[in-house]
Amino acid sequence: MDLDTRLLRSFAVVAEEGNLTRAANRLFVSQPALTKQIRQLEDQLGVPLFTRSRTGMVLTAAGQALADRAPAVLAGVDQALREARTAAGRAARVLRVGFLAGAANEATQQIIAAFAHSRPDWQVEMRAAAWTDPTAGLAAGETDVALLRLPFPGQHSLRVEALFTEPRWVALPANHPLAARDQIDFRDLWDEPFVAAPAETGWWRDWWLAADEREGHPVRIGAVTGSGQPDDWLTAIANGHGIALAPESAARYYARPGVIYRPVTGVSPSQVGVAWPPAADTNPVVQDFVRCCLDNRPEL
Repeated sequence: MDLDTRLLRSFAVVAEEGNLTRAANRLFVSQPALTKQIRQLEDQLGVPLFTRSRTGMVLTAAGQALADRAPAVLAGVDQALREARTAAGRAARVLRVGFLAGAANEATQQIIAAFAHSRPDWQVEMRAAAWTDPTAGLAAGETDVALLRLPFPGQHSLRVEALFTEPRWVALPANHPLAARDQIDFRDLWDEPFVAAPAETGWWRDWWLAADEREGHPVRIGAVTGSGQPDDWLTAIANGHGIALAPESAARYYARPGVIYRPVTGVSPSQVGVAWPPAADTNPVVQDFVRCCLDNRPEL
C-alpha cells in the first residue's frame, strides 16, 4: 500500500492535539480540509482512527497503534529527504543558505564574498524564509546553513554561533501619537495593540511580543499576520491595526510609507547568528561558510 505522508503528518498532529481546531491552526489549513484528510487516511487503511465527540478526537486502538509509529516513520522520511537534498546540492556545488529578516545585515555581502573567495567552484543560493519559519528551512532540511534571529524554536537541536547583537525597536503607524518621540520606553507600549505571529508559533511569538518583559501586564493583540511575510506585517501596522517590535535593522531593510521606526528602552536586544545541523559538523563546505560568518561579523 502506498501511503501519502502528507496525510500521515496531518494524522500525527491531530493525534497529538486531540482537537481538530487546534490541529488545523497548527497546520495552517481549514478544519473541513483537515477532516477530509483524516477520512482519506481512514479510507486508505480501512479502519477508523478516531472516535469523534464534542470533547475532541479520541484515538481508537488502530489509531493509537499508528500514532505510536508515525513519528519514527516521518522522522525517517524527513532524514531521507534531507540527505537526498544535501547530496544534490553537493553534486551541483550549491550551498543553500536560509536567512531571516535581513540576514546578517550589511555583513551578508562580505560573508558571501569571503565564501566565494574560499570556494570559487561553489555557488551560494540565498533562500528567504517567512517569520513563521524561524529556522529558515533547517528544520525541514531545505537549507544547509542559515542566518537567523536568536533565540528561535528548535535552537537546542542545532549548532549555533552568535554573530552580533542589535536593539529591538518599535514599528508604529506614521500618525501614531508616540511616533513624534525620538525614543520610547517599553512601558509606554504595554497597553498598545500589537501585530503578532500566529499563536501556533508559541514562544517565538511571545518573544517578539516581549511577553516576559511586561511584569505580568497582559499583551493586547490587534492583528495576526499568518503568512509571516514582511509586507503583510507592515500593511497591518500602516493601517493602524497595531504596532510591533522589530530589529533595529528593519528600519533600513523594511522602510515604507506609513510606518515609522523608533528606538525602545527597557526591552532586551535581538541577536543574529549562524546555525547548521549537527550532521554538517563534518561538511567542510558548511564549516567554511560558518568560518566566513565568524571572520566577517560586524564590530558593534
